[in-house]
Amino acid sequence: MHSSPVARHSSHVTPAAAPIESLYVHVPFCAIKCAYCAFYSEAASGALINRYVAALIRELELVASDLKPRTVFFGGGTPSLLNLRQWEHVLAAMERLNLLGAAEWTVECNPATVSLDKARLLKSGGVNRLSLGVQSLHPPLLERLGRVHTRQMVFTSFDTLRKAGFDNLNLDLMFAIPGQTLEMWRETLAEATAMGSEHLSSYEVTYEEDTPLFAQLQAGAVKEDEDLACAMYDELVECAAAAGFARYEVSNFARSHAASSRSSPAGIPAYACRHNVNYWRGGSFYGLGPSATGYVRGVRTKNWSNTPLYCEQLEKGRRAIESREALPPLARAGETAAFGLRMVAGWPFEQFRRTTGHDLRDEWAADMARLSEQDWGRLTSSRFRLTPQGLRFADAAAQLFLRP
Repeated sequence: MHSSPVARHSSHVTPAAAPIESLYVHVPFCAIKCAYCAFYSEAASGALINRYVAALIRELELVASDLKPRTVFFGGGTPSLLNLRQWEHVLAAMERLNLLGAAEWTVECNPATVSLDKARLLKSGGVNRLSLGVQSLHPPLLERLGRVHTRQMVFTSFDTLRKAGFDNLNLDLMFAIPGQTLEMWRETLAEATAMGSEHLSSYEVTYEEDTPLFAQLQAGAVKEDEDLACAMYDELVECAAAAGFARYEVSNFARSHAASSRSSPAGIPAYACRHNVNYWRGGSFYGLGPSATGYVRGVRTKNWSNTPLYCEQLEKGRRAIESREALPPLARAGETAAFGLRMVAGWPFEQFRRTTGHDLRDEWAADMARLSEQDWGRLTSSRFRLTPQGLRFADAAAQLFLRP
């Protein structure tokens, strides 16, 4: 897929339709860079963070007229690395621009950068969901991953967030870490689920190019074990279910008990991450910050993966967009189909038609039949979804639905 360069000019957004309801903000700073991380991030510097915050506020100003956020997600990097004063600037700008009041506002946190003052400030600004990057509860594995937090910090931070009044917390775990045994994974799952979070997300370690972990793999210092990874995933699904979580996406599990104020679509638990569900269902969203991608009315944008350049562009009064592409309708529908199949509920045919203007039963009939024959898919009169086996290999299954 090729992206065309964006004309560089300054312009405020002129809404052509109903405002966009999802906002993603990338905070590219970390205490140190983790060994496995391929996301755009860099070690923190106080002066650059201040410059970034000012640039982000300028970017918010440029899109605010086309935004009425129902979901907001600050990811990274480590958003919790921002200090109190920096968060105060961001929250004040969002209030001034009428961007507060989202039904769900998530901020990713590292257990080493959580404080009661910061948690209370975020809560007072409207943040109501925090995602704690735990990854592992075994000290040698945390060291192998290059994490800066300790095992004890996980429990202390969790208690701090509860004390600040957060009743919607996610724990983020990793499996198939080099040196991790099935027994170690069982212990981590048992301890993590016992903490009583509302949401659990867990991802298999991937060896991305240009990461220290990939270099170790290339050098033969670590080895991939697909059978062990499959066993760990099975253990994850079983343990999460036993702890009362409902799986609603390949790597995401949420509780269903909820106050009446949290309504959710059929098949999606009450504490599912609404922001991510919008991604998987092909919804529009603005992506702000260095390296962030956005998807607004069929046009995908990507910001420069360079924080000083990002700041420089915004200081000149223009968005820091590196590329923009508008996919043809069929290609866009195929991509939407592929993302949506990661959800346990699959695609209700009518919902897919409303979202994309295409019918899965027309263009993708042969692909659905093929997956059904190999027991990776289930086809009914109203929807197509992946089976438990199909979900384990969702990326391979999804490839079939992509169109040029």
